[in-house]
Amino acid sequence: MLRRLLFLGLFLAHNIVVLAQSPGGPREITVAAAADLSSALRQVADVYQNKTGVQVKLSFGSSGGLTQQIENGAPFDVFLSADMDYPARLIKGGYADQSSLYRYAVGRLVLWVASDSPLDPAKAGIQVLFDPLVKKIAIANPEHAPYGRAAVAVFQHYGVYERVSSRLVLGENVAQAAQFVESGNAQAGMVALARVLSTELKDRGKYWLVPADACPQIDQGIVVLTHSTHRQDGFAFVEFMKTAAAAAILRRYGFELPAEKQ
Repeated sequence: MLRRLLFLGLFLAHNIVVLAQSPGGPREITVAAAADLSSALRQVADVYQNKTGVQVKLSFGSSGGLTQQIENGAPFDVFLSADMDYPARLIKGGYADQSSLYRYAVGRLVLWVASDSPLDPAKAGIQVLFDPLVKKIAIANPEHAPYGRAAVAVFQHYGVYERVSSRLVLGENVAQAAQFVESGNAQAGMVALARVLSTELKDRGKYWLVPADACPQIDQGIVVLTHSTHRQDGFAFVEFMKTAAAAAILRRYGFELPAEKQ
């Protein structure tokens, strides 16, 4: 009797797993992504869902903050960082799959002001920060946001960091830094080009595109997480990020793209 009960238990457990993984069951993945992707990735996810039927749940934040959540057990399946360092850290710690790592885009940084500002960043460039009107300058927190570190690198490149550091206000991520400018809590900000081209902020400001050689290249990486319970769909999403369809959306938001996969 004990052996029959044990066999029955194993049989039921096996079939529960098969049922949970069966194609007829609900399929979804939870994707954690850097805040610069908040508009672009929503469009990518919509296209992917329509194409595959797999639901994509999105969670946005700073790359460093999301990395800490993953290390603390957050139930994400895929992670899109605004750099390559945080994915590498997760791989080293055993939280992400090395074979899934892919550089999906290269980000660009801009100096942005509100549309009703008399400042002209496109003409003045970095010198706009020294206009008397600029009391506060918003950037993402460089402690855990790659675009914040890139902003500091730009200030250092132009030799102005010491002159602006006391006026910096730090957003939790690049989206919040942009909000500070939009709300008037800062008169200028160093933010992601993708954010100022987003549906929410397009036509609400003016910007200067920071030259590519003024800071280290902002390579952005994607990985599948090792604790994912939807690994097959996670890997499939990474493959979709390599396609021309995904690349076309990212390009509309100012990202530069690696070689596309048709």
